[in-house]
Amino acid sequence: MLGSILVSGLIVAAVVGFAVLVPISIARDEASICANDPSTFPAAGVAGWQGEQLENAATIMRTASGLGFAKDGQVIGVMTAMGESGLRNIDYGDWETIGFTNPDGTRTTSIGLFQQQHWWGSVETRMDPAASSALFFTRLAALEGWQQMEPSHAIHRVQVNTDRDYYARFHADATAVVDALSAAC
Repeated sequence: MLGSILVSGLIVAAVVGFAVLVPISIARDEASICANDPSTFPAAGVAGWQGEQLENAATIMRTASGLGFAKDGQVIGVMTAMGESGLRNIDYGDWETIGFTNPDGTRTTSIGLFQQQHWWGSVETRMDPAASSALFFTRLAALEGWQQMEPSHAIHRVQVNTDRDYYARFHADATAVVDALSAAC
C-alpha cells in the first residue's frame, strides 16, 4: 500500500513538474529568439540609446515575450524603463535625484530599471532586470483593457505616477528600439 502511494506521489510530481517546466522551457526558447546577442545590436545605437541601455531593452523584450506579450507589450515595457531610469539599472531613485516623496510624504524607495518601490519586491528582485521586468509585466497583464488604452495611460496605471501622459514622449524611441532589436535576431 505504502509503495503504491509512493509511486502515485512520484507520478503526480513528475506530471506537475513536466507541466511547469515544459512551458518555462518553451518560453525561454521563444524569448531567446529575439534580441539575444548584444554583438548584433547597431553599433551606433538606436534613437540615441546604446550599449547597456540596449541590453536592458533586450532583457525587457525577452521577458515580455516569454510571458506571452507581443510587440505592443514589449514597446510599453521599454517605454516605461526609458521614462523611469533611462534604461539603466540604477540603485537609487526619485528621492536621491529630485527629492520626490510618495503621496503620503514618505521617502521613495524606487530602484532598478522600472524604479520599483519596496512593495514591488525585494531589493534583489527589483535590481535584477529580468525579474523586475516580470514584476512589471505581471501587473500590466492584470490591468483589464490595457491593450485598448493609450500606452502612456496603461503605464501610468501600473506605475502609479503623477502624470499619465509622461511616458508618451518615449513611444517613438521605444518602438524604434524594439523594431531594431527584433531585426537584430
